[in-house]
Amino acid sequence: MIVIDYDKILSNKIKNIKPSGIRKFFDIAGTMEGVISLGVGEPDFNTPWVIRKAAINVLERKHIVYGPNKGLAPLRKAITDKIKSKHGIEYDPDKEVIVTVGGSEAIDLALRGIIDPGDEVLVVEPCFVCYAPLIELAGGVAVPVPTRLENNFKLTVEDLKDKITPRTKMLILPFPNNPTGAVMTREDLEPIAELLRSTDIMVLSDEIYSELTYGRKHFSIIELEDMRERTIYVNGFSKAYAMTGWRLGYVSAPEPIITQISKIHQYGIMCSPYISQNAAIEALTSCDKEVTKMVDEYNIRRKYLVSEFNRLGLTCFDPEGAFYVFPCIKSTGLTSDEFCERLLYEEKVAAVPGSAFGASGEGYMRISYAYSLKHLMEAMSRIEKFLKKLEAEKK
Repeated sequence: MIVIDYDKILSNKIKNIKPSGIRKFFDIAGTMEGVISLGVGEPDFNTPWVIRKAAINVLERKHIVYGPNKGLAPLRKAITDKIKSKHGIEYDPDKEVIVTVGGSEAIDLALRGIIDPGDEVLVVEPCFVCYAPLIELAGGVAVPVPTRLENNFKLTVEDLKDKITPRTKMLILPFPNNPTGAVMTREDLEPIAELLRSTDIMVLSDEIYSELTYGRKHFSIIELEDMRERTIYVNGFSKAYAMTGWRLGYVSAPEPIITQISKIHQYGIMCSPYISQNAAIEALTSCDKEVTKMVDEYNIRRKYLVSEFNRLGLTCFDPEGAFYVFPCIKSTGLTSDEFCERLLYEEKVAAVPGSAFGASGEGYMRISYAYSLKHLMEAMSRIEKFLKKLEAEKK
């Protein structure tokens, strides 16, 4: 029998990329009985009925075919109408939008379309786990730009200045932020935009959580002078519309960029799912009230968790967007990995260590509140029990 040395065959680039820290704990939790999982950012709400009904109508007509590479024309029009109503910015639905398989594909397209080998991409951390690996797969170099609790996890122009080099090609702006829940206001973004206007640096603005804000309306950097022309805007349907399994997102950008990155989409994906696209039209045109109801429920959960973590002595930033809290666990003396592993095995609560979101996330953990209040209350009871056990160990 021939023994193949797969280690020699596999790409070194792939072998050097670490698996997702989120999925690690999710997979472990899946093998255990009685675990309360707070690890995955997946809404616990059903996809609104009008969206599901639109998909059912397509199935009943048996009209399930390949769609245009860039996406169905009515959907692209609905996307540009939505952006205009939210931000006052116009995009050409025929030339400046691609419908993608989730927001993740949109991010991948943007990175591969802009990066050449050796180009540097500034990544605001803590952040979603996919950015750095996708940058590396595109041949680029991910340069972390840490944010801090004392600045409410916002990016400051001082943070940014020190990281820019002649090789800097792009800045990723992940706001509202996963995992911190931080948001950037107009006042926060204006000095960032002013700095970038004197450079050739592009912005990838990942706004997948833009509908999920509390106490303020989301503001996009594309609304600032001259920033539409240097921004690749990414959004999708998974979070706001409880459509994670439908796998649908989009990217909007100036025509020269869309023209080029559409080639990657054509050869790698060809087109997004026809059924999902038809359903998404209904989401954009008919579901504002349903989104508001979900946000109101998330807000109740948000307030509960922030209050509880602070009561237990784990300093917790009050998030203004997304559906995560990011409590600080440094007072326990454990690393993020140690804390989350022990919490999982000893109390059967699955959370994600902050270190999964970059080095600046060390000392924190991410808790998703895309779960019922009853679910969260039981989890907090177990977390309180775990913290008391850690205190007893110190004595």
